[in-house]
Amino acid sequence: MVAAKKTKKSLESINSRLQLVMKSGKYVLGYKQTLKMIRQGKAKLVILANNCPALRKSEIEYYAMLAKTGVHHYIHFLKIGLERMRQLNVVA
Repeated sequence: MVAAKKTKKSLESINSRLQLVMKSGKYVLGYKQTLKMIRQGKAKLVILANNCPALRKSEIEYYAMLAKTGVHHYIHFLKIGLERMRQLNVVA
């Protein structure tokens, strides 16, 4: 029971931080733009949805590793998509 509360609380924390970033406007959406930002060294964190294709996911993880950029696997991709009114695969 305690673990469920902690998980829900951390999920709410991540959601609130995502909303803050989206409000600030300092984010890019999509595979090509994300790779471009990683290559330029401008990406600080990459958030991958769980429905992202495996090949794209591994490519993004590889480039992020080279650029020393954090990668977070976001399980609730529908919540990201609903916030932006569409489904997303990659957010950087």
